[in-house]
Amino acid sequence: MSEDTNAEAQVAEAPETSEAPGPDLSISDLQSLKSIIDVASQRGAFKPNEMAVVGTTYNKLETFLAAVASQPQPKGE
Repeated sequence: MSEDTNAEAQVAEAPETSEAPGPDLSISDLQSLKSIIDVASQRGAFKPNEMAVVGTTYNKLETFLAAVASQPQPKGE
């Protein structure tokens, strides 16, 4: 009997599986991240052994943002 009660409780607690919203990350968010990395590195927030990873990530982000900026914008927007 307690197994039935536990199963019912688990079903009642399970959230409905309607369509969940997708990730909400925009180009302006990525530009903000680039600025955050800039400020943090200027303030010495990263240890020397972390600088290579931070620099590589920053360069990838900068390249991506430049590529997006160079694409023609649709006329409808």
